[in-house]
Amino acid sequence: MIKLIFHTSVLSIILIISSCSENKTVTKQLKTPTSIEELGELLFNDSLLSRGNQVSCASCHKAQYAFADNTPVSFGVDSSKGGRNSPSAMNLAGHNFYFWDGRSETLEDQTVGPIENPVEMDIPLSEVVRRLNTHPQYRQFFVSLFGHQADKQSIAIAISTYENSLSTSNTAFDNYMNGKDTTQYTAAAKRGRNIFNVKGKCFDCHFGPDFTADQFKNIGIFNGKDINDSGRFVVTRNLNDIGRFKVPGLRNIAVTAPYMHDGRFKTLKEVIDYYDAPDKFISNSINRDTLLKKPLALTTQEKQDLEAFLVSLTDKQFIK
Repeated sequence: MIKLIFHTSVLSIILIISSCSENKTVTKQLKTPTSIEELGELLFNDSLLSRGNQVSCASCHKAQYAFADNTPVSFGVDSSKGGRNSPSAMNLAGHNFYFWDGRSETLEDQTVGPIENPVEMDIPLSEVVRRLNTHPQYRQFFVSLFGHQADKQSIAIAISTYENSLSTSNTAFDNYMNGKDTTQYTAAAKRGRNIFNVKGKCFDCHFGPDFTADQFKNIGIFNGKDINDSGRFVVTRNLNDIGRFKVPGLRNIAVTAPYMHDGRFKTLKEVIDYYDAPDKFISNSINRDTLLKKPLALTTQEKQDLEAFLVSLTDKQFIK
């Protein structure tokens, strides 16, 4: 009889704790969004979009690092290790391809990909839809802004609309080019821009408003042995695409370390040293682009100037 009373008491305590926990989850107050963009921001930062409420989009795209990650590869649910570096989620509007291998051709498609990825957020979109529509606030948010409850399309539209808003142009470079402020653009950055355009051959791949041609290039980080991520080939199965990856934009590049699709380089100096002489790093690469066939032979000063130019592409919100 004593044991029965003890177990009943424990059960009551468990039920009370469980009830309190459920109430805490249900009554958590969210700021009411006034636009689809603001709703997307809520979703971007909410771990409700992952199995076990463990991670959110913001877990791998951190605002203080220009919405990139500061680790070589990111970690998803249950600390699952990803296979590639998380690129910046800023300045993505108007691009034709997303992800390092370009497997998504719209930002809407890109935004929902990580949700169902087993090593990222690992949850069926149908379950996310159910969670949002049984959440008293989110249900009302979607009805108010979309005219109906949440579905897969409206979730993708909301998140991508928020990501599209993450555009930056308040940089020393932009302000110099438009004449708004020429005092912050250093002589080193000016020299570096010339190196970027000519001797460094950077402009051949990095041009346009976001400094990306939205193309795929093999820069030599593939040898089919210990470095064997074949990149774009995974999507197209075209042998010419082996080792090719999407050319990333360069805005805010100074705060998105580490670099390359596998996060192998910790600093911009290492990246510049690599492009200057790739064979010193990977001598047995396969299908490397002909632009990198010969060393660039940059001097120490030229490397420093090139780095100064890249730093000048940093939006002022990220400058400490």
